[in-house]
Amino acid sequence: MQIFEEWESEIRAYCRATPTVFKTASNARQTDESGKTYLDFFAGAGVLNFGHNNPKMKEALIEYIQNDGVAHSLDMYTTAKRAFIKKFVDTILKPRQMDYRLQFVGPTGTNAVEAALKLARRVTGRENVVAFHHAFHGMTLGSLAATSNAHFRNAAGVPLNNITHMAFGCETLCPGCKLGCGMSSLERMRDIYTDPASGVAKPAAFLVETIQAEGGVRIASQEWLLGVQQLARELGALFIVDDIQVGCGRTGPYFSFESFGLDPDIITLAKGIGGFGTPMAMNLNKPEHDKHWAPGEHTGTFRGQDLSFIAGTVALGYFDDPAFMADTERKGNIIAEALMAIAKKYPVCAVRGRGMMQAIEFPSGELSKAIASACFERGLLAAVCGSRGQVIKLIPPLTIPDDDLHEGLALFAQAVDSQMAEEPAKQEELAS
Repeated sequence: MQIFEEWESEIRAYCRATPTVFKTASNARQTDESGKTYLDFFAGAGVLNFGHNNPKMKEALIEYIQNDGVAHSLDMYTTAKRAFIKKFVDTILKPRQMDYRLQFVGPTGTNAVEAALKLARRVTGRENVVAFHHAFHGMTLGSLAATSNAHFRNAAGVPLNNITHMAFGCETLCPGCKLGCGMSSLERMRDIYTDPASGVAKPAAFLVETIQAEGGVRIASQEWLLGVQQLARELGALFIVDDIQVGCGRTGPYFSFESFGLDPDIITLAKGIGGFGTPMAMNLNKPEHDKHWAPGEHTGTFRGQDLSFIAGTVALGYFDDPAFMADTERKGNIIAEALMAIAKKYPVCAVRGRGMMQAIEFPSGELSKAIASACFERGLLAAVCGSRGQVIKLIPPLTIPDDDLHEGLALFAQAVDSQMAEEPAKQEELAS
């Protein structure tokens, strides 16, 4: 690994927690150059919903490349883009009676958020946007302003303006959360934005994650989400759902909010939508808002990623079968039950999640990071999240075989036990 440490930027992060050089990967397993195999319960932060080197996608990509298919096209028309759009409309939009325009943006989630913020401000003529405590929306300056974590914000170097952060409406209060939660946050927002003497201008939009993945898998209640949507309508603001990590089947249905009765003005998608791990991001804009764009007003060199269109079209085929989404929920229940068993053994822990995004919160970031390190030593990849790194999030590929799932969960339990056994001694040492 010397060449990485000598020449690559200090900015590198994930590799510090997984100090090995990976060489091959298949579905839920990665193998390093020494031949050691790791079960992947991180899946590229949710990019690899369908596993590493998905064979259906690989076959389609190889055929496309061998036939000299267009790989890059800006926003020109291609057969690959046409096939993706048709499949998305037929498989996702029409069955749900959803009417949106598909806007292909730059290749990552932050590009999608930037475009959504820009469009909301264009539509409403307003500047300020409401985001929420513990939110993560990206690293470029506009989306970073909506991101709340100080570690990321401090790297901006300039003021991060035109965003107001409000309390998030968790369905259950998370341990250690002192920033407010539940319906009281909605009542507070309503008071601020409807009182003509508050001194606060009406916002352009409310930008919300239904589940704050990087924020520690904090889940918004249906009542609160519906309330925020209604408040946005009353104020003439747009209601934007960031479904970048928790969408594309991760929580069971294609969209994380399908059972909630929500009708967002803009939906941001990325990560798993490209299917194979190739970059892709896309916004769904209500037609009455999308018409505010002028041609070429928002661009991106890699918004025509045809290899992602090819793989993404194959990925959408999984959602033709309702059994696939049901299986995601079944596997999610298996993960949740395993984590609940750990929390029962160690009552200082708290479990929460939906579908195949499940998480367990530990008393400290130091403990959770030690557990994640113990997972790596045992051949399991898992990552921490949350404001203090105190949460471990398990997001294996949706396609993971049951045997691999159970093996990974057993390794995780072993890692937790190994560190919990040392915890009393550590606490005693700190106290002294």
